[in-house]
Amino acid sequence: MSRETRPEPTPELTHFRDGLPRMVDVTGKVATARAATAEAWVRLPAAARAALEAGTNPKGDPLIVARLAGLAGSKRTADLVTLCHPVPVTGADVQVTLEPAGVRVLATVRTTAPTGVEMEALTAVTVAALNVYDMLKAASKAIEITDVRLLAKSGGKSGDYSAPSGEAGTAALE
Repeated sequence: MSRETRPEPTPELTHFRDGLPRMVDVTGKVATARAATAEAWVRLPAAARAALEAGTNPKGDPLIVARLAGLAGSKRTADLVTLCHPVPVTGADVQVTLEPAGVRVLATVRTTAPTGVEMEALTAVTVAALNVYDMLKAASKAIEITDVRLLAKSGGKSGDYSAPSGEAGTAALE
């Protein structure tokens, strides 16, 4: 005797109603302290790394420009991510450092709001990494932006999150 399989019920989609996209209503949610940390890597071919290390990049210092761009990006996330709420960024730190594996971009973003700042942290590192590329592309077009990811978040209904231990580049919220 064969058993008829029933399809699993479709879970309610948070960003769609009646098949149409929508912004989730967070009006009734309590504003709480929240933070998120993300990272990205910019892998540099030898020519780009040499220009950066020698300070001979014709556009100037990519690391300083990337840091400023990341800070600005954290505040403009809702303009870039379609269904993302505008969040009052109350603090942001973007670090852009030259490491043996390439340029590491690390951002921590904070707020007190009814929704979190994971997207703001991810946007900050992505925008910063794009600026490293833009500043160094004259030296090499083979630059790669890789490993964009959330490292940690705190606050909110879903609770705290930390990337699994043992992964390279894991950082804790400060």
